[in-house]
This record gives sequence, C-alpha cells and structure tokens, in this order.
Amino acid sequence: MTLNYSIIVQSLEEVRDIENSPSISMWPYLLSSSQTALFNQTSVYVEAGKTSKQLRFLYMNAVALGIWKKMEKPVTLVGELHRPPKSATLAFGTPFSD
Repeated sequence: MTLNYSIIVQSLEEVRDIENSPSISMWPYLLSSSQTALFNQTSVYVEAGKTSKQLRFLYMNAVALGIWKKMEKPVTLVGELHRPPKSATLAFGTPFSD
C-alpha cells in the first residue's frame, strides 16, 4: 500500500500566523507563480489537535507538500497515511481518490 499523505503538525505559534493555513496561502502562491494547474493535483486535509504543541494536523499529498516546502512554510512531519482520516476536512485542493 502506498502512503499518499504526509502528516504535518502545527503548533499554536504556527497556527497564529494566518499564512500558515493552506486554505489561505496556497491559492495566492499558485496564482503568483503561474502554477494554477497544480490545484487539481493538490489535496490538503486538516484536523484539530489537542495540545498547543499539536494544535492542528495537516494531511498533504506529495504535490501539496512540495508546494508547501517551496513556499518555505514550517514542516514538522510526524508520519504518513494512505489517506486522511474520516474526521479530517478538505481544506484545499481536490479530494483523495483510490
């Protein structure tokens, strides 16, 4: 089974910076870098954490993670999954498919 989603954890400090939200910052980045075609290949899910060190979890496919890194956003990887958990919500891009 291929592990398609990287799990990124964000702290309270990171979440306080609104630009660390993919739903807010990724589209403007794709527009300004003339990469809007990547939207259909991008999949980012979000789920709330329970502590200030793990306040939000982002589940990103490889394309989304590559964009996030090019945007020079903080990346604290804590694992990988085949698909995001059912409790996570699509935050940016297109839903996963098998």
